[in-house]
Amino acid sequence: MNADSAITVTPILVAELLVGDEVMPVCVHVVDHPDGRVLVDTGMTERHPAVVAAFNPRLYPLSEQDVDLAGIDIIVNTHLHADHCGGNHLFTGRPIYVQRRELDDARGEDDYTIREWVDAPELDYVPVDGELELLPGVRLVPAPGHTPGSQLVVIETGRRPIVICGDSAVWFGELDEPRTKGQRLIRALGPEAVWLAHVQEPWRPGVA
Repeated sequence: MNADSAITVTPILVAELLVGDEVMPVCVHVVDHPDGRVLVDTGMTERHPAVVAAFNPRLYPLSEQDVDLAGIDIIVNTHLHADHCGGNHLFTGRPIYVQRRELDDARGEDDYTIREWVDAPELDYVPVDGELELLPGVRLVPAPGHTPGSQLVVIETGRRPIVICGDSAVWFGELDEPRTKGQRLIRALGPEAVWLAHVQEPWRPGVA
């Protein structure tokens, strides 16, 4: 698909986590596509005791930002850890695409996530088994590593792809020297840019 200017990715800072002495941003990503608007991950909207104890987060919820929530057509969860699905409840009635393995693990494993955020009332999950073309030029690709059910959003622009990777890589070094199956997959795609959830600028090949 030749869509050099038709598909854009916009990062939105939704939280900051305290990890040791470092502040780690939490970003979600809006994909504007001619056929719809996609939100990749939803961040957090409240301070749950489990998250506060671990990360003492500062929150900038989507519901309190200048974001047209009603204009979001599709939600994608790269995975269902709490800092990626805590805003799902804002999007009742809209499809939320997640790998089936990830949804099963989030619902079935103890200490995996905050289960009430995953199963907030009236959420419409669409379990995905493997790759899926979400929109023309936008596909979901499994990327085991950070979690067994993690997935990427791969945007084919007619040149090299752009990837939104969630936590398949948490910092640039994990893409400079990939170790997990998901990280190696990202590099094998030959991407132009990779948006990470915890870095506000994209990784690009050859940029440390």
